[in-house]
Amino acid sequence: MTTIATTKDALSQAKTRMEKAVEDFRKDLASVRTGRANVALLDHIRVDYHGTPMPINQLGNLTIPDPMMIVISPWDPGAVPLVDKAIRTSDLGLNPANDGKVIRVPIPPLTEERRKELVKHIHKVLENRRQEAFARRTREGDPLGNEKDRGPLRRQRKRSDGNQVTTRRG
Repeated sequence: MTTIATTKDALSQAKTRMEKAVEDFRKDLASVRTGRANVALLDHIRVDYHGTPMPINQLGNLTIPDPMMIVISPWDPGAVPLVDKAIRTSDLGLNPANDGKVIRVPIPPLTEERRKELVKHIHKVLENRRQEAFARRTREGDPLGNEKDRGPLRRQRKRSDGNQVTTRRG
């Protein structure tokens, strides 16, 4: 028999997972190139440094001196060409320039075509996150649904908790 404590535990776990889904969506949106410099834009780029793929932010300092420029100062000068190559081969369409010590990544203004691609990409990301949230809600939304007892207790809990978690109708 399910107790109130296990129901509350299930609700708190579901809430935690939903908050994680929202945070993941925010991270996805932060990595979209919008025409302004943002260090999160380079988060998903990995540099093959001594045989180990590493994120750029672990190889040096990333700064934004103006709204249209990202400056990367690697701690190891030998990593400059590796970082430059990783940015060039990424799908962001950026063209970095380096002087041997520092890499400057200018962020070009968005074209009409690129804006339309971004809208499509954001809609795709949004739809994927919606589907994930729906799947989580369906999977975890009925903490009492797996019981054999489908009597008055289940209906009572559903009425009292129905506003907090989406449940299937029994």
